[in-house]
Amino acid sequence: MPQQLFQKVLKYIYEYKNWTDFTWRETAINAIFGEVRNLQGKIIGQMNTLGFATKEEATLSTLTLDVIKSSEIEGEKLDYDQVRSSIARRLGINIGGLVPANRNVEGVVEMMLDATQNYQKPLTNKRLFGWHSALFPTGHSGMLKIEVGRYRSGEMQIVSGAMGKEKVHYVAIPANRVKDEMDKFLKWFNDNFPIDPVLKSAIAHFWIIIIHPFDDGNGRIARAISDLMLARADKTTERYYSMSSQILVERKQYYEILQKVQYSNGDITDWLDWFLHCLKNSLITTEATLQKILRKNEFWKIHENTEFNERQRLVLNKIFDGFDGKLKSSKWAKIAKCSPDTALRDIKDLIDKGILRQEQQGGRSTNYELADF
Repeated sequence: MPQQLFQKVLKYIYEYKNWTDFTWRETAINAIFGEVRNLQGKIIGQMNTLGFATKEEATLSTLTLDVIKSSEIEGEKLDYDQVRSSIARRLGINIGGLVPANRNVEGVVEMMLDATQNYQKPLTNKRLFGWHSALFPTGHSGMLKIEVGRYRSGEMQIVSGAMGKEKVHYVAIPANRVKDEMDKFLKWFNDNFPIDPVLKSAIAHFWIIIIHPFDDGNGRIARAISDLMLARADKTTERYYSMSSQILVERKQYYEILQKVQYSNGDITDWLDWFLHCLKNSLITTEATLQKILRKNEFWKIHENTEFNERQRLVLNKIFDGFDGKLKSSKWAKIAKCSPDTALRDIKDLIDKGILRQEQQGGRSTNYELADF
């Protein structure tokens, strides 16, 4: 069948009557849904064993990644230090070397923090318009002037390709339907509907992408809404995993599954299955990071009365946080900003204390690693 005719035969999901009466096959998602819920509970339980400062640092790191990666999905690169500083300032977290952030960064941070820190507040038109205005403080998306702080009044297509050879990936709901569709969405989102918040997060994400209510920023707003509902699922403002980071890793599949399910007749099983697997992968990554944090905490607890100089503390923390390559005396000297002789003395002192040991492989240069503790 020719491609043009195939596209005409297919109907977008919103062209079906009562299109938001979504259905899915419980048997197809039950197993992965259970795994996700177990992982969430396990990670939150482990995090609650950590001290306040460590939990604060984990939340700051996660939120920073979430803001950066959500923008990166849309092809926009934000400065890491600006994002981290902006979040730390707003949350009252004391970190050294705060840097000023431009208004674009401040806007994205403002939206994400409102979503995750005020997750219990209802989602309203006014709140969404505030998010959109924060995302586009100049009223422009790049060089293009857009409608800001209100729903779009024009038609919306997602296209790619050079001028004259454009490929249409999606034609969104007509502009004259957007307000009614959003009212329906917000009523569902704010109602105490008997559905697990993790599933509600996935459905809300998909629903917003289908409506595409704004001139620009729809993906970032969909992910913020999704994060808001995941915070409700976790019942905490503390964030330990970043869905946007994992979506960036799986970006190709993300767009492929959205393009597939946009032609569904209301069955969104494939989208829920993908979303839950993506969330599971995000949680597995977080669990691995958490193990590093727990190991680091255990080490410093064991050695709370051991004498270290500042250089040793600095490099040991770097080892726990992870750095590329092997630990050599030359790398120690570079990290600690000291002479090679001083680096070697620091290392030998830690070997004598049973904290470091020489790697067994040997070779032309000597490498060191943490001893078991």
